[in-house]
Amino acid sequence: MNLLFASDLHGSANAAEALAQRVRAERPDRIILLGDLLYHGPRNALPDGYDPARTAQILNEFAESTLAVKGNCEAEVDQWMLDFPCMAEYALVETDGVCFFATHGHRARMAPNDLPSLRAGSVFAYGHTHVKQLRREGGIVLLNPGSAALPKDGARSYATYENGTLHLKAIDGAPLAHLDL
Repeated sequence: MNLLFASDLHGSANAAEALAQRVRAERPDRIILLGDLLYHGPRNALPDGYDPARTAQILNEFAESTLAVKGNCEAEVDQWMLDFPCMAEYALVETDGVCFFATHGHRARMAPNDLPSLRAGSVFAYGHTHVKQLRREGGIVLLNPGSAALPKDGARSYATYENGTLHLKAIDGAPLAHLDL
C-alpha cells in the first residue's frame, strides 16, 4: 500500500492545490492528513491563499482515500466542511507489517518526546511543529512531513511511503530525504 502524509495546511488553498497535484501524480492508496487543515490559529500568520472553504473543497476531492486526525487548530465546524472524519486524536494504519501511528503530535503520550507504546519497527507520524523529520529513535521511526503551507524550516513539504521506504519531498515532488524501514 502506498501512503501520502501531509500536515498543517492551515486553510491555505494554494497549499491544498499544490498537495492535490502531488496526490494526482503520486496516486497513493491512502492520504493521511496529520491535522491543522482549515484554520490558521492565532499563533500563525495567515498563509498565502488563505481560504478555508476552498481548502475543504480541494481536500474533499480525495475524501474516499483520506484518513485525518485532529490538530490543535481543528474545530467542530471543520468537520462540517469536510467529507471525511477529522476529529480523531490518532489513527493506526498497518501495511507491509509496519504499524503507522498517526497523530498531530501536540498531546501527552502522543508527541515525539512523549511517545505512546509502540512495537519496534513502528512509525510515529505527526505534524504540529512545521519542521520535517525522518529518523530512527530506538526502534521507532519518527516522521514529520513538515508543513504544506507554513514551514518553519524553509520548504513546504509532504511525505510518502512506498515499497518499504519513507520519503520526504518538497511540495513540487523533489526528493529531500528517504529512510528504508
